[in-house]
Amino acid sequence: MDRFGEMLVFVRAVEDGGFSAAGRSLTLTPSAVSKLIGRLENRLGVALFHRGPRIPALTAEGEAFYASALRAIEAVEEAEASVFGGSAAKGTLRIRSMPTFATHQLAPLVPAFRRLHPALRLDFVLSMEPGNLLDGGVDVAIHVGDLADSSLVAHRFTSTRWIICAAPAYLAERGTPQSLADLAGHECLNFPTTVPWSTWGVRGPAGAPARLKPAGSVAANTGQMLLAMARAGAGIVRLAEFHIVEDLRAGRLVDLFPDQQSEAEDPIYALYGRRRHLSQRIRVFLDFLDRSFSQGTPAWRRSAAERRAGPRAVSDPPPPAA
Repeated sequence: MDRFGEMLVFVRAVEDGGFSAAGRSLTLTPSAVSKLIGRLENRLGVALFHRGPRIPALTAEGEAFYASALRAIEAVEEAEASVFGGSAAKGTLRIRSMPTFATHQLAPLVPAFRRLHPALRLDFVLSMEPGNLLDGGVDVAIHVGDLADSSLVAHRFTSTRWIICAAPAYLAERGTPQSLADLAGHECLNFPTTVPWSTWGVRGPAGAPARLKPAGSVAANTGQMLLAMARAGAGIVRLAEFHIVEDLRAGRLVDLFPDQQSEAEDPIYALYGRRRHLSQRIRVFLDFLDRSFSQGTPAWRRSAAERRAGPRAVSDPPPPAA
């Protein structure tokens, strides 16, 4: 690997918090990362990290070299961008997202983004697995909800409500619950208990925020499976509005509690590594997200009047599923 490549590995080890994490991001073994950084240290004649049983910390020389390395990387990328008039992005942008947001919101935007940046390759990683969201060389991770990892930069570009709903066929068979308390007598479809969204945010009797853990015998780890089962009449479900807005508008699903669901919205973030320098390919994607989602205003948001228009008559035959 050349000197610039060694510099990139060093910066990733600093920003990812260790050799193992950097190896996962770069698809290298931890020993390979360690050898590359050792070779860099030998050439420079200084130790860049304090080695120990815990996460390696930068030495004073390492801190200075890190700041210089960032400037060098930025200068190289700016020089490359200048060849394309200063605005073109190239290379591979690896994006991680929960499957439902990628399928329903990002996929329709891909043609427009590709027309703007034809030299940029897109690589989507769809996953619900916990852990380091930037593992495997991911540049940007789309995350819905509160953040637990403060080591990443969080760029909020929109938000979503969560809607408790069911298909007309289910309501025709089991009856329409009139209050949240009635859910105890219904089949509720849900995420596994290990997923934060398995607890439903609602409004209590006095309007205060409350948490509900619905009973049910069917769970799935993806919203797409929960949606398919809800459309089929298998039970009541709570899903993100960005995911089901067209089902609600078409009558395939009925919003059951427009006045009892929490008005709080989950933020939707684009996450990337904490660093002063931001690569051109990440920058153009963040700008595109801002423009596409109207600087934070959800395109899928229904008006209050639309939400409270009332459910379709359950005797009506439901439209065919999309």
